[in-house]
Amino acid sequence: MNRQSYYPEVLTLRLIEEKCNNCGMCVKVCPHEVFEMIDKKLHIVGRDFCMECGACKRNCPQGAIIMDVGDGCGCAAGIIQGAIKGTAPTCGGPDGGTCCN
Repeated sequence: MNRQSYYPEVLTLRLIEEKCNNCGMCVKVCPHEVFEMIDKKLHIVGRDFCMECGACKRNCPQGAIIMDVGDGCGCAAGIIQGAIKGTAPTCGGPDGGTCCN
């Protein structure tokens, strides 16, 4: 898979190993293959490929994944919407503000 690296070493993604039961749900839902099961244990193998969409965090039954959801994905969505509409990037929130300041 040819993966897009986002902003190296600035993501908030963390795994709390003590809470993780190695169910692999995050591996299944991650669109960028950030996680991998190695010897039946979960590992973050592509941290810089994470776009902080929050799928892993929302689907973790143990609450073992920590991140500030939406920073990466929300900004990307704002940029795409701006490009489609021919406007500045916007999150589309009630205040109409930009998300990528």
